[in-house]
Amino acid sequence: MKTSKQLERYFKGAANHRRLDILLVINKHNDIILEDIAKILECNIKTVSEHTRRLTHAGLLNKKYRGREVSHSLSPYGKRFISFIKTF
Repeated sequence: MKTSKQLERYFKGAANHRRLDILLVINKHNDIILEDIAKILECNIKTVSEHTRRLTHAGLLNKKYRGREVSHSLSPYGKRFISFIKTF
């Protein structure tokens, strides 16, 4: 069982409608790059970049650097969070 402080980090990390949308997009499109996330959500790339940074810091996303591109995938906790969202 996680401590309340650890759980807070996950919940605060996802506590934004745009971040929830990003998690759902990445769940559908594993290893997606930032530009594609921005296109799908019709959102500014800088906004998406900041939200993915916060999701990574919260432990819900993994980033993989491929040259100039950065691909995003759900971490194991990100996958559990998606399951939680779907059952909520």
